[in-house]
Amino acid sequence: MNILFVCTANIVRSFMAERILIEKLKKDKKNGIEVSSAAIIDMHGMPADPTVVEILDEHGFDGSGHNSKLLTEDMVSQADMIIVMEGIHKKIFLGQYPEAEGKIHLLKSFSPDYNEEYADIKDPYKLSIFQYRLCFSEIYMAIDGLMKCI
Repeated sequence: MNILFVCTANIVRSFMAERILIEKLKKDKKNGIEVSSAAIIDMHGMPADPTVVEILDEHGFDGSGHNSKLLTEDMVSQADMIIVMEGIHKKIFLGQYPEAEGKIHLLKSFSPDYNEEYADIKDPYKLSIFQYRLCFSEIYMAIDGLMKCI
């Protein structure tokens, strides 16, 4: 199985989701699942947001060595499950890759308290540390729910 997380720039949310899921899969000894992340816009290999790296490290997740990757057609075709952070990502994504409709999901839809009215995981980039921590919590809870599906 191949899981691909996608967000706007791949320096905060999709990167965070990727690293959390990788560690949870290791901890649960679930093998045979590839996890990656990508951006809708080209950030030219920009490194991960340092605040995200710090928050991941605080919670025991490896936040090192990430650089943004632009979403490619190969990534889309190889993915079994494509997980986005916001409804607008899904709309943009399906505009470019309509053939992927059956495998695209909102990350928050895996949360135990999922509510369509609050389906987006908002981008905390350059906002307060509170917004980053809220984002981490929402992603963490959604990945707990995702783990039950894989």
